[in-house]
Amino acid sequence: MKKLLLPAILAIALSAGAQAQTPDDAAAPETFDFSTIPAGTYTDDNGHAYIQFSYDHQGYSRPILRWSEFDATVEFDPENLEESTLNVVIPVDSIDSMVLDFDDHLKSDDFFDVETYPEITFRSTSLDIAPDGTGTITGDLTIKDITRPITFDGRINKAGKHFMNGKDMFGISGTGTLLRSDYGVGKYAPNVGDEVELVMEVEFQKADE
Repeated sequence: MKKLLLPAILAIALSAGAQAQTPDDAAAPETFDFSTIPAGTYTDDNGHAYIQFSYDHQGYSRPILRWSEFDATVEFDPENLEESTLNVVIPVDSIDSMVLDFDDHLKSDDFFDVETYPEITFRSTSLDIAPDGTGTITGDLTIKDITRPITFDGRINKAGKHFMNGKDMFGISGTGTLLRSDYGVGKYAPNVGDEVELVMEVEFQKADE
């Protein structure tokens, strides 16, 4: 099971702050060597993969929730980056607010209606990536059979080989926002915030051939 690590969120925030330097202090972007990621199929390492989201709760707090299970697959082509793809499937009943009664409410027809709509899916349609490994990925997000385009900002953090099994791997960070009301999950808006912020931290390993 994936663990929700609050220190990881703090690390992301600290990293963002560290990047907010003055022009004199800011280093020029480095070029990412995409050839260090061999072409092929990569799947998420389910021990090091996190999708979580937060929203405003009446101005009192910003709850942090996650999905404890999901499957993500990348088809990577270093020679034609724009042809690379990402597909994600999330079993909705794996939602985890760390409050059991709230989990049950989220799974009900007030929100995700798990019995009728058991999965959330994302299928990429385009990729725009800069030489330094940052960029955007656009695709179709489907929740409760409602499909809308969405764009995520992201970066490739590092590529290499797993220190234990020797498999090729890389890690990504991504962020995005959406309006939950666009996907039929807008109950209690606007008293409870409609805008949802998503954070993704995923390590991918090359699939066995």
